[in-house]
Amino acid sequence: MKKHFSTCTLCEAMCGIQVTTEGDQILSIAGDKQNPFSQGHVCPKAATLKELYDDQDRIRQPMKKVAGQWQPISWQEALDLTVENLHRIQQQYENNAVGMYLGNPNAHNAGAILFGPYFYKALRSFNRFSATSVDQLPHHIVSRKLFGHQNQIPVTDIDHTDYFIIIGGNPLASNGSIMTVPYVKKRLQTIQKRGGKVVVIDPKKSETADICSEHHFIKPGSDVLLLLAMLNSLFSQKLANPDRLLEFAPMLLDVEQYVEEFTPDLVAKHVGMTAEQIHQLVKEFSAAKSASCYGRMGASVQRFGTLNQYLIMLFNMLTGNLDRRGGMMFTQPAADYLPHSGRGSIGKGHSRVRKLPAFAGEYPVSALAEEILTPGEGQIKAMVIGAGNPILTTPNGQQLDKAFGGLEFVVAVDFYLNETTRHADVILPPVTALERDHFDIVFHKFAVRNSVKFSPAVFPMSEDKRTDWQIYLSLAQKLEKLRGNDSQMYQTLWDKTPVGVIDDLLTSGRYANGEYNLSINTLLEHPHGIDLGSLQPDLPEALFTSGKTIELHFDYFMPDIKRVKQHFFEQPQDDEFLLIGRRHIKTNNSWSHNSRRMVKDTRLCTAQIHPDDASRLAISSGQKVKIQSRVGRIEIEAQITDKIMPGVVSVPHGWGHDKDGTQWQHAEQNAGVSVNDLTDEMVLDELSGNAVLNGVPVSISV
Repeated sequence: MKKHFSTCTLCEAMCGIQVTTEGDQILSIAGDKQNPFSQGHVCPKAATLKELYDDQDRIRQPMKKVAGQWQPISWQEALDLTVENLHRIQQQYENNAVGMYLGNPNAHNAGAILFGPYFYKALRSFNRFSATSVDQLPHHIVSRKLFGHQNQIPVTDIDHTDYFIIIGGNPLASNGSIMTVPYVKKRLQTIQKRGGKVVVIDPKKSETADICSEHHFIKPGSDVLLLLAMLNSLFSQKLANPDRLLEFAPMLLDVEQYVEEFTPDLVAKHVGMTAEQIHQLVKEFSAAKSASCYGRMGASVQRFGTLNQYLIMLFNMLTGNLDRRGGMMFTQPAADYLPHSGRGSIGKGHSRVRKLPAFAGEYPVSALAEEILTPGEGQIKAMVIGAGNPILTTPNGQQLDKAFGGLEFVVAVDFYLNETTRHADVILPPVTALERDHFDIVFHKFAVRNSVKFSPAVFPMSEDKRTDWQIYLSLAQKLEKLRGNDSQMYQTLWDKTPVGVIDDLLTSGRYANGEYNLSINTLLEHPHGIDLGSLQPDLPEALFTSGKTIELHFDYFMPDIKRVKQHFFEQPQDDEFLLIGRRHIKTNNSWSHNSRRMVKDTRLCTAQIHPDDASRLAISSGQKVKIQSRVGRIEIEAQITDKIMPGVVSVPHGWGHDKDGTQWQHAEQNAGVSVNDLTDEMVLDELSGNAVLNGVPVSISV
């Protein structure tokens, strides 16, 4: 038996794990009590790493589809077949005829992050899409505009805050999101034990709300009105106190003129909170020694998601709670990739059909289906799918399913045959997380405490296996060679490896010459990881702007207030239900539904409805109901609960495993339905192009 000290990669929390193995078998997975960041905590998902490794449904060798049937092939044949088809299609049409979609598991994979871009560049296509535009794009745009880099996103200093507002977030289910925070339940309870307060604002009384000090229901999609009113109240109560932040943002107090008409009295009936509650919330937040207002998924994936995140940041700044202990703070990671990465271009290209702006070289994924289905120059004819399942996880999945069915060629870098990859002609399966070296290059950047850990592969990789980075680098090299270009540069990358790049970042980073003289070798000598201390104030060093100032960009964000007024005060508001999603700690991603350990309860996929609405429509718990939107209809079991706001229906994300051609047996037995058969690809957050997944108008019938 051997014990390995690794990291769970199934969410953002970076929990340290102890993996006990015998030969090529995993005997157990438990929390690593000596890990200084997670201190032994793990959630139920950690054990799924064993189930994932052992899963008989997992694809372990390259496959190609012949007359509708899957056949195993060698790696050389699979890579050559892929490159030949991509090259053929680009030669026949143009480079943009090949599109690419990247799912969120790539963010947990340093090899894919560091070496995947060499393939994207070699592909020479501007038709790139990812899960970013159904998740966190508003955060990136706000940080790019204010702080100069798309990933310079401040996080809540949760261990030192005295007042914590959570808008549209459920960290007990997500373990934090763009806020890497293991054992978040204990941390939230600790805030309250030391006399602080945690307030949750959400259309659903979530697991997080259940353990917090205070919860307020809010009408889905009205967060922007609440935030405008909170800023208004801040000025009307004369509580605005940016303190030293005026040094970096001297025009900050000019925010008052933009919010002066949005009084709490004006917005109350649209939001679902009283004016008194809004004033009190602002008063308490301002009086706290330290405070943080955090908005996450629910606040982002709505019509005004980008404006929401901007107003949240302004609220933190106007109360002096940016770059302050206990407020929103910038992190100081040991391997900081930001100085070496793209800052995030905005609008340098536009999608062919709807002319939607690109961000950081990616178009909004809501435009993907139309780019495949609409004939003409630039039409997508082939797709590369990297660890994603957009048919279940992006808007109007039925339309996207139809679009994928008409493609000339699809290749998937994935080890599951899911609702999207079943359309593939070639499957290139990478190894699982425990079979490759791991370093959280992204999530150390969003961690609530500075630490660093390197996790060597638990199992040695055999000759017939490939990691993601090896797959992408092989494809890039072969594609350039097929075009007749010099591919010698790739040998340098093969020799360097992602671990070599990480070592370079460590040995040139801010802790390189400190107490630990950080390098990969240092981390191998500290298998549990190293604590690097609390987050520290970091202005102006944290800024990537040319003048080392916070650039408020009123001209970019504030004109969207006109659209707010039109939507809420000039357009008739109907009496339809508003749809929101939800998460469960055991089913964060669609592929986790194939885990028997995680999906024992077949009633996880239900439509949550308030008792008053159920009574009015004569719906009983357990009864099948029909939910319909502009784009589709689903039938789903009703769950009657007072934890949901009246007029709201909640359906969880990632289900719908009932399509022919998939190969994950347990998920198919508990198929559920896809909430994204209801979400509308034509409704976007206009500032960013982010999809609108919350506040979708629907009707319910029996």
